[in-house]
Amino acid sequence: MTRLSVNINKVATLRNARGENNPDVIKFARHCESCGAQGITVHPRPDERHIRRSDVYELKDVLTTEFNIEGYPSEDFLALVEQVRPAQVTLVPDKPDQLTSNAGWDVVSNAELLSSICERMHAAGVRVSIFVDPVAEQIVAAKGVGADRVELYTKAYADNYSVDRESAVAPYIEASRVAAEVGLGLNAGHDLSLENLSYFHKELPLLDEVSIGHALISDALYLGIDETIRRYLGCLAD
Repeated sequence: MTRLSVNINKVATLRNARGENNPDVIKFARHCESCGAQGITVHPRPDERHIRRSDVYELKDVLTTEFNIEGYPSEDFLALVEQVRPAQVTLVPDKPDQLTSNAGWDVVSNAELLSSICERMHAAGVRVSIFVDPVAEQIVAAKGVGADRVELYTKAYADNYSVDRESAVAPYIEASRVAAEVGLGLNAGHDLSLENLSYFHKELPLLDEVSIGHALISDALYLGIDETIRRYLGCLAD
């Protein structure tokens, strides 16, 4: 079964626009769980422009599903993960001021760094996923540094889905095969949506988890969060 982890960053962005607590990020996360979401994802950034460190601590105390914290592995970030001990940490190569993730790790060139981080996170009892492009060499390298999973960066698939979906998904099918061959779990995320998720899931049956935020929260503005999560779960049930 492929699990749906809802990224709630955009809810925090809306809250922060007024400086108060509406919408309530913690309440929203719990509601997503009650609607059937099997995980909650957050990406705290140094400037706290959406998710705040205080949110991370509060979420840890109330979530009943898998908690995934993603971010660049700065010392502050790693210390936060060690304190909270979520089910999973997803390592992304984003710069502190970056708007959103736009590439996977060059794991080969950063092997020493990532190996030490994997060891440190495992000591805290946290599963490690590394954000990568669908490139066999990088996936094999992720296994070599001690990762438990990789998360495939799916923007290229989303951008090309409407043009030629078979060609768009082909590199991801191969990446899935390589991950299975070396013994890595498989996650995916970035620009997955109600339009393209079902086909992606059908073509990658070994997919463990998808993390979806922007499209899902945008859909909820039209459909409501209950119906939106129902539809995303339906895409993963095909």
